[in-house]
Amino acid sequence: MIKSMQWFNALSTRPSLEAAVTEVVDKINKSLLGSPDLGIVFISSSYASDYPRLVPLILEKISLPLLIGCGGGGIVGISSTEQVMEIENDLALSLTVAQLPEVAIQPFSFSSQQLPDLDSSPQRWTELINVPVEQNPQFILLCDPFTSRINDLLEGLDYAYPKSVKIGGLASGGLSDRQATLFYYDQNNPQIPKVQREGTVGIALSGNIIVETIVAQGCRPIGEPYQVTEAERNIIITLSDPQKGGVFRPPLDILRELIDTLSESEQQLVQTSLFIGIARDEFKQDLKSGDFLIRNLLGVDPKQGAIAVGDRIRPGQRIQFHLRDAATSALDLELLLESSCAEQTPRSEPVGALMFTCLGRGQALYQQNNFDSELFRRYIPDIPLSGFFCNGEIGPVGGRTFIHGYTSAFALFRQK
Repeated sequence: MIKSMQWFNALSTRPSLEAAVTEVVDKINKSLLGSPDLGIVFISSSYASDYPRLVPLILEKISLPLLIGCGGGGIVGISSTEQVMEIENDLALSLTVAQLPEVAIQPFSFSSQQLPDLDSSPQRWTELINVPVEQNPQFILLCDPFTSRINDLLEGLDYAYPKSVKIGGLASGGLSDRQATLFYYDQNNPQIPKVQREGTVGIALSGNIIVETIVAQGCRPIGEPYQVTEAERNIIITLSDPQKGGVFRPPLDILRELIDTLSESEQQLVQTSLFIGIARDEFKQDLKSGDFLIRNLLGVDPKQGAIAVGDRIRPGQRIQFHLRDAATSALDLELLLESSCAEQTPRSEPVGALMFTCLGRGQALYQQNNFDSELFRRYIPDIPLSGFFCNGEIGPVGGRTFIHGYTSAFALFRQK
């Protein structure tokens, strides 16, 4: 008989770290039957001076063979009244504990210097993770935002494990001194530092587990798609304009004409919330909002009419201008949640979830508390949800894994 997967979370806002750890562990222990297999902790930067004491305090009160986590500028968890809460810029500690029967958990911790070169074989990456490709591991990744070579890491993992889910976030908090904090404990390798300032920590999950992802980028397309006809690195020099018979034109000229067709409110959004969507499927004809990887528009060259994008661009790719606001972000997430719930494939119910959301969302975007997390629980209620506000979110779009901004990325955990 297959045992059931169990997932527990508790959130504390106690001012004392000892009291916060005691509160979350006591709540979890009331529900926990048997020995846990994994702990995931997120802690606000308001506790930063106490970070070195966090892991020892947790391990004193609950026996965990594995523990990963990081600091964050905001923390997500389940309060003592069983309400989901997003605590921003204040004291908060969120501890998740999971029992994962028939699941192999491979923890890892490495620095950016330990990453293989991008021209290395897939075997070098599987040796780094220590999980064979055949096991189809599912990854949770927590990285520092400054030295972890995150793009190289994601590209390498996609290369070595093309069918595996990779999701997570970049630690936040403590950004003024360019430091972020990661937490790691493996009872089989206790010599690895429990507090780390750079690199990546994470786990690879294999066996009787499914990790489903929801990545809400929070933008809507305006105008129509255009094909890139000339580009250098991240600079778009010309686009093919279908309204002009496919003639090659500077993208800034096309953008100016598009802005003239927008409503007054949309024209105001262009000043602060204009993005570029890069189509991920080169062959799909009817492109919709979820078909694009959203990237920042970094700048323009008024003389040449070129625009700079926050990603490499190559000729032949299709792009579309996008706008972002609170209503669009809410609708985008809601449509993705509806789609997830409406999926017809027979599957088990999720038992837990992690949320990796941008520091630019939350109160700053919605002007209210707990928006994304409450929307999530409206569609997927009664499961533990925890997470943090990231300095960049990791998640798949169009079959590849990217680092995002202004995104809410969710991981749902199910048994097969």
